[in-house]
Amino acid sequence: MAGSEASGVEAGDGLARDYAAARHEAELLAGGTGDLAQRTLAYHHLFRHSGGGHAFPLLAAHGALWARGYFAWGGRAGAALSLAALHRPDLRRARLAGLAGFAEAFREINRRVFVEVYAGYRFTLAHGERAGAEAHLDPGLLDALNRCHRAGRRMRSLNPGERAYLFEACFRWEQRAVVAPAVAAAAAGFAWEPVRRLALRPSIRFAYMPRRETLHFADFADTDERIEKGLRAFAIAEAVGWGTVEARLSRYGALPAGFFAAAGTAFHATRARLLAGEPGPQRLPQPA
Repeated sequence: MAGSEASGVEAGDGLARDYAAARHEAELLAGGTGDLAQRTLAYHHLFRHSGGGHAFPLLAAHGALWARGYFAWGGRAGAALSLAALHRPDLRRARLAGLAGFAEAFREINRRVFVEVYAGYRFTLAHGERAGAEAHLDPGLLDALNRCHRAGRRMRSLNPGERAYLFEACFRWEQRAVVAPAVAAAAAGFAWEPVRRLALRPSIRFAYMPRRETLHFADFADTDERIEKGLRAFAIAEAVGWGTVEARLSRYGALPAGFFAAAGTAFHATRARLLAGEPGPQRLPQPA
């Protein structure tokens, strides 16, 4: 093999190893489906690390924390509705198990989105401009993340148009590549039809949204509708201001006291603890 070909193969292997390392780190930080506070900590770190340019992690954190309350309400509603089958205990148990599985499927979707978002950011921070990076990330998303990192290296904040470009690239990709097939599978596997229809018609108002801006879904399984509503959520966030969007993560009652004051230190401590002694792929450099 010629020297240039050998070096190209080695470079490609190095990128593959580092992408695997980024995903391994993301999996550790994702924790289990119930580890919302830990994922919120990492999402918040990405937002801060990007100088506020990468807004998707912040809105994803709002979505996950809002869903925690929604599925708690859904569990109570399902338990009440299941009383109609009290005389058929096997059917009642099956319906409640189906509801629990449906909710868990959505928690896993949230976890999977986190893994993709965190791994993509970490990998592109280190290698986004290198030849071959496009083998590991969607080209449009790669371009948007590279613009964000380029601005960061120049100590420049993204302007609203650039922030919107990055949000939309990330959001559209994860909705079609990650969320759409998983939501379709979860919906298809939930046989309790009245409750399934109810669950897929949420009215969503994140903590930063004015009451008049509630997002009423006709069918959450519709990818185009999710994208439309997600872009609206971003526009509302731009209007109210990102400082408000960030601060109102605390309103869901899921984050520990003093979260924002200690967030930076807590993230690095959590990352170090999870990676300590890990036999996984070689680590990427410590993020700033």
